[in-house]
Amino acid sequence: MRGKDVLNDGLGRIAENVSAVLDGLGPDELNRAPARGANTIAWLVWHLTRVQDTQVADVAGTEEVWRSGGWFERFGLDLPAEHTGYGHTPADVARVVVDDVSLLQGYYDATHAVSRDFIESLSDSDLDRVVDAHWDPPVTLGVRLVSIIDDDAQHIGQAAYLRGLFA
Repeated sequence: MRGKDVLNDGLGRIAENVSAVLDGLGPDELNRAPARGANTIAWLVWHLTRVQDTQVADVAGTEEVWRSGGWFERFGLDLPAEHTGYGHTPADVARVVVDDVSLLQGYYDATHAVSRDFIESLSDSDLDRVVDAHWDPPVTLGVRLVSIIDDDAQHIGQAAYLRGLFA
């Protein structure tokens, strides 16, 4: 098995879990927080998708799907286009309100497709390319992609937990 096969398998598991969490949810479940100031399913899925989109675009040298695919306009959030959710305050989290589950699923699917295609284009030696020299040791492309999968797995797990609370 090649490195890209492992990475695409990991991303595929995230995609399956995103679909499972979102399946059949309405606006009330999507935007309900378990406590004041806590994350919602809508915010968690939006955030994990923004993180994947932003970081893959950075290492691939491409534009984010968020902008190139018109998702920023379709979501119409009261947030700047560059926001990914990183460092969001409870007030920022509350601005991520999504009434149509297909909007979240569509943005995730578009981002996943671009991520999968980028990973498919890689060779094992590409994964050794340093993408961030500000760390010790420097971060390679392979490490960055694993980090994206890890972050997404944590957030989709949180969303699945919330779905269980609200079901």
